[in-house]
Amino acid sequence: MLSLGRKHKRNSLTRLEAELAPRGRGVARLHRQPVWRAAGRLTELPQWAGSAAALGFLTLTIGYGIVIGGHGRIVSDALLSAAGFGVEAVKLSGQREIDEFQILEALEIHEGSSLALFDAEGARERLNRMAWVKNASVMKLYPSTLQINIEERVPYALWQRGDLVSIINESGDVITDEVDGRYANLLLVVNHGAQRRAVEINSALAEVPELRPRVRAAFLISDRRWDLQLENGISISLPENNIDAALADLMKMDRESGLLSRDIVAIDLRLADRVTVRLSDEVAEQRKVMTGGKGRTGKKERDT
Repeated sequence: MLSLGRKHKRNSLTRLEAELAPRGRGVARLHRQPVWRAAGRLTELPQWAGSAAALGFLTLTIGYGIVIGGHGRIVSDALLSAAGFGVEAVKLSGQREIDEFQILEALEIHEGSSLALFDAEGARERLNRMAWVKNASVMKLYPSTLQINIEERVPYALWQRGDLVSIINESGDVITDEVDGRYANLLLVVNHGAQRRAVEINSALAEVPELRPRVRAAFLISDRRWDLQLENGISISLPENNIDAALADLMKMDRESGLLSRDIVAIDLRLADRVTVRLSDEVAEQRKVMTGGKGRTGKKERDT
């Protein structure tokens, strides 16, 4: 005989369920939901649910393929660019010696690059590896602009050792070996060690501005003193000390007698009490003929 609770449950069953239910052995099977009843609930879902599920599955499949294929960055860049965050302008400041194309090449901006995903730190490191760049900064200006500030190294002189010529800064550090006509006005210092002492000879020549444009090169001799080579071929041997005084005396003689315009090949200023001038072979021969090969004036070197 069923209890009142069981009797109530039994009375709520359909006739078919009541017939199938076992007599006197509990009703565990009666609480199981029939398959046809669960399937019937699917008809209660909205009509768009199937399309949404299919779209979600397709989206997940495509996303998985993009990640596995390594195209996530490209797709993200494209989406952000389409949303108005693409790199559309690059503002440069501070560059003089560097070509703009070289900077843009170092930035590695591609079509469809987005500002949000742009690696500013990586771009700054690439710029700082450029020969002319002393320091660089890269800033993102949303929504679509990059601001690049360049601090360049200042060219101070040209340094030649052997056949190699480089542009150096004031400290003597090599900036680049790519030298063109733009740097022809820089003083050329020659021989090893000359790059570290370029300031010394440049400063001395700055005191005689009328001589500086006529100097083609300065040769460091035995790492002690300088020889100057003028544009007209005259070589000037400077003393180890008191360069300023020697150059001042030289320019005084030039103003008084036009010494640097004469047909001579060398001027020796190494001795404090005299200046030695060596004539060209042609002029020396002419003097020899005129003096009959006698006298000090017939020598290739004479004191003046």
